[in-house]
Amino acid sequence: MIDYNKVRVEISLANLLANVRRFQGVCPTIIPVIKSDAYGHGLAEVARALQGEGIATLAVGFVNEAVALRRSGWVGRILALLGPVDDEDTVALWEHDILAAIANADQLARVAEAARTRGRLAVCLKFDTGMRRLGFRPEALPQLLDALAANPALVPVMASTHLASADMPDREAQVAVQAARFQDVIDVLARAGHRVEANIANSAGGMAHAGCRMDSMRLGIAMYGANPFYGTAWEEKGEGLAQTMQVSAPVLHVHTLARGEGVSYGWTYVTGRDREVAVVGVGYADNYSRSLSNRGFMNIKGHRVPILGRVCMQMTVVDVSRLVGEEGPGVRPGDRAWLLGGPGPGTIAPEELADWWDTIPYEVFCLLGMNPRSHAA
Repeated sequence: MIDYNKVRVEISLANLLANVRRFQGVCPTIIPVIKSDAYGHGLAEVARALQGEGIATLAVGFVNEAVALRRSGWVGRILALLGPVDDEDTVALWEHDILAAIANADQLARVAEAARTRGRLAVCLKFDTGMRRLGFRPEALPQLLDALAANPALVPVMASTHLASADMPDREAQVAVQAARFQDVIDVLARAGHRVEANIANSAGGMAHAGCRMDSMRLGIAMYGANPFYGTAWEEKGEGLAQTMQVSAPVLHVHTLARGEGVSYGWTYVTGRDREVAVVGVGYADNYSRSLSNRGFMNIKGHRVPILGRVCMQMTVVDVSRLVGEEGPGVRPGDRAWLLGGPGPGTIAPEELADWWDTIPYEVFCLLGMNPRSHAA
């Protein structure tokens, strides 16, 4: 975590829970995904908030994340989506009661060897139905079933796959192909005596593809208030999600930039008239991207103010001319500039900031969430 700045990240757990409840009406079983420090929202804090919501399972990425979650006090099931990477991970599956996704023959052999001395282990079988990252290919099912038969201490209780394009309206056919492949896998497992909890839907899959809801769904980005369909023909499907993260930084200095003067390194912005500018105490050292130079906005006192010049290591300059005039609210050192969220009507949505940043809300949350955080119920 970053500890050398004055950036503030405010997390609304009430809004996060409101988003969860919305999806509990969509799919019977929700598995919130809190990997990567809950997308920058705080692993332990988010887990504690979810305890009273009827959530039985939380998903993380690496096994060591699962260990941290268990040590934080979570007593429910933990799914480690990336499975064991080394011997330490493998031992942890038994010691901390972790359900690991097993995605290849090497992982299967690793846990099978350990099970000979440690005993029974519930596992999640991960299948590659089209993402082409992790997972057993469906055509490898005969060999997988043989390996499971030879290692009865390994007990499949879940099967999972990941959709490659559920958030793209023009890829419905591809989603349907993946769902059909996965259903075939589930049917083959059932005929072999392995009745598993099947999940394929991510946030977009659960929202737009009813055939992908199956036994459970993994709720990720939508839980944190970002619309996976932003900018597409399906944008309305994700409307109404509550924003969970707001980020602000202090105004350090306010001064006049005279006509013809540039600002910040390289003078990439030169003003054509006198302007009032504010220097805000945030920059790329605080995970506020340099790609925001001369593009995008901050929110000061409910007004959007454009970024001028290059984003520096710990400072960024914005144009506050419209706020400093006789009819404006004024800007002084110590005021807060909101990088994300803030008071209306200038509030900044994660999708907007991601657009200016030329990225996606996932990265915005993960990076800005590394700054000092507070949580409100």
